Amino acid sequence: MLEIINVTKVFSPGTINEKVALNGLDLKLENGDFVTVIGGNGAGKSTMLNAVAGVWKVDAGSILIDGIDVTNVPEHKRAKYLGRVFQDPLKGTAADMQIEENLALANRRGKRRTLKPGINSAERGQYKELLSELGLGLEDRLSEKVGLLSGGQRQALTLLMAALQSPKLLLLDEHTAALDPKTAAKVLQITDRIVSENHLTTLMVTHNMRDAIEHGNRLVMMHEGRIIVDVKGEEKKSLTIEHLLDMFTKASGNEFANDRALLS
Repeated sequence: MLEIINVTKVFSPGTINEKVALNGLDLKLENGDFVTVIGGNGAGKSTMLNAVAGVWKVDAGSILIDGIDVTNVPEHKRAKYLGRVFQDPLKGTAADMQIEENLALANRRGKRRTLKPGINSAERGQYKELLSELGLGLEDRLSEKVGLLSGGQRQALTLLMAALQSPKLLLLDEHTAALDPKTAAKVLQITDRIVSENHLTTLMVTHNMRDAIEHGNRLVMMHEGRIIVDVKGEEKKSLTIEHLLDMFTKASGNEFANDRALLS
């Protein structure tokens, strides 16, 4: 479902600030894979997600989604293949629009616009049913503006919107990092359910080692723009934080140095 082939991205090339963000990166996701991604500061985690989303062009290599080469496809055209949830809860929704209006926008993404009424009763019923499954009481607040919701409620709504059209690939960029631990756990629980029920191929960047181990069927660890650890199946199920740190040290020749991840 996703192939990243020998991808390189260098920021500020030829200057004193030159930074090799992706260094011959290779990654392949099978249909239905739920891959968690972890790494130190500047390892290339978010840069990889931005490369897949088409935020900017890569310097070398290829990116394929479901067998389609999207390497030179602009971000707005690539969006029809993707669902994405950002770290900032404010980014995924329109604060001044109602909950049902936000869902309607997500439901119409990539579709031809018509002069039909905005939201009909059948569609409204569908939204109520989907929202009720979140367990947050949002199904009774369809006409409420999204800006009045908490950060966790907005992230849960953004997840629902991102998955509404069953995208080829779901990108989660530290989508619980701005939430308190209890709310983050709830959003991750909702994430697991939405990914499983919709059989979504998912790439989830996280700074939390325990979350990376406990969620998904596969874990990759990045260092200096490359993947140095790739664990799945039974090996992942038995993985511990200590074992993961040891694997990183052996693969990179360095100790893992990310206080945010270690403290989590």
